[in-house]
Amino acid sequence: MPLQQTPRGSFESAHDRRRPPLQEAEWEVLPPEEKQKRAQLEPLFKFLALFMDDLVRIPGTRFRFGLDPLLGLLPGLGDTSSAFVSAYALIQAARRGLPKILLARMSANILINELVGIIPVVGDAFSFWFKSNARNYQLLQDYTASSRPARASDWFFVVGVLVLLVLIVAAGLFVSMFVLRQIWILLTGH
Repeated sequence: MPLQQTPRGSFESAHDRRRPPLQEAEWEVLPPEEKQKRAQLEPLFKFLALFMDDLVRIPGTRFRFGLDPLLGLLPGLGDTSSAFVSAYALIQAARRGLPKILLARMSANILINELVGIIPVVGDAFSFWFKSNARNYQLLQDYTASSRPARASDWFFVVGVLVLLVLIVAAGLFVSMFVLRQIWILLTGH
């Protein structure tokens, strides 16, 4: 059979031109109960995104905010409580076998919100814009079903991230209490 040049510059025979192009096939190897476990996460993440980040709309605008930036106004406790609520959702995601990379991205959103939230005024303004729970919900929506359940390495990873999160939250509490103590000393003299 004679070879002919294709528009892409490669050569093919008449036999090759008759074959339909190869198509990718997706295989679902998860049992149905695994898929159901992961589907149970969506309402939790949707609720957190709504409650913590999009609960109230400012009239006449498209801007929405939730309890997260309002809680951040409480020195020491606000950002900490928000981080714990988000960490609960992260634990549930790990239990249902989400891949490490997705857990890492969700953890990064929580950590960024907590770290910047520690900074007075700037952190509160940042929370109005960043919306970590809404970002995590979007990550979950974008995620397509993984072909494997959670492994022990996933749990080690999540435990490590949670330990880091607890240390950062504890540091935030310590810094907040130190600042409040210094303000008290300035105001009262002792």
